[in-house]
Amino acid sequence: MAQNSTAPSTAEPVISNPSGSAATANSRLYNVWQSALRFQSFFGLFLILLISMFASPIRDGHNVFLGADNLLNIVRFASENGIIAVGMTLVILTGGIDLSVGAILALCAVGAASCMMRHNLGTAPTVILMLGLGALIGVINGVVTTRLAIQSFITTLAMMSAARGVASLWSGGYAIPLEFGNGAGLAPDSFKSLFAGQINLLGLSIPVQALYFLIAGSVAAFFLKRTGFGRHVYAVGANDTAARLSGINVNRIRIIVFGISGLLSGLAALLHAALVNQGSHIDGQGYELNAIAAVVIGGTSLLGGMGTVLGSMIGALILSILDNILGLRNIQSEYQLILKGVIIVLAVALQRQQK
Repeated sequence: MAQNSTAPSTAEPVISNPSGSAATANSRLYNVWQSALRFQSFFGLFLILLISMFASPIRDGHNVFLGADNLLNIVRFASENGIIAVGMTLVILTGGIDLSVGAILALCAVGAASCMMRHNLGTAPTVILMLGLGALIGVINGVVTTRLAIQSFITTLAMMSAARGVASLWSGGYAIPLEFGNGAGLAPDSFKSLFAGQINLLGLSIPVQALYFLIAGSVAAFFLKRTGFGRHVYAVGANDTAARLSGINVNRIRIIVFGISGLLSGLAALLHAALVNQGSHIDGQGYELNAIAAVVIGGTSLLGGMGTVLGSMIGALILSILDNILGLRNIQSEYQLILKGVIIVLAVALQRQQK
């Protein structure tokens, strides 16, 4: 007689793994955090805009911060620092630093005022001479740094002192005022319109400084992302020994980026002189720190090899917005400096979290 029986089941029981689910969730959160860190400049810009909108004083029923004139002023004052920050970005990407940018601005601003007011030069020769002077000083920084194997911090610190000394001698220790018009002893009106004018666009008077800022940033970003030169810049900053072994002329790359930094400082000098109607040996004081702050806030690593020009441009905008809203709230300048320092430290701390 057959016996009814059932074969034992060989399937293993399903056991839930809560620890695995938690690990997956943590991994997702970590990936989201890393993505946010890579776009820290965008989040920083959004946050400072949001805070500024709510913190802005209200006059005649209007938000002062959101006024068209105020927003254009923010862009105008961001442009000067932003142009310098673009050049600083290239230098920092190669693992260097340029502390002479503010002094180069002062020297070129004095030079521009002297050329036009004392030597009756026109706009074109003045612009060519001052851009050339800025680029030359930058190249000297690069040559001394590479050929003499001196750290760029020391080289550019020395150049900062030397350039300000030359600017003081050139100006006689006083600011050279710019007066515009036709005739001897007057600066050409074309210089003012070219570097401190406005462009009418969609009913708005856009400051030309913003146009120079956009062009300088766009050109630099294009060369960094789309050319062999840009790849070499990143390679030098990431590992200069490996870059040299792979056939990259490391010294030439560093000389070029210092030259570009000097050139852009010369351009910023022309914008500055046209805006404030003078050239002085004390112009540009602290600009090197503002440029470095913009670069760091924009996510560029001070160790080199990582960062973007776009991030530095956003960093310059963040600093300009911060100065603007604190000024609107009548916050003392000392507190503004303290807040800038805190933001820089936070930006560097966030960079260290990136993998």
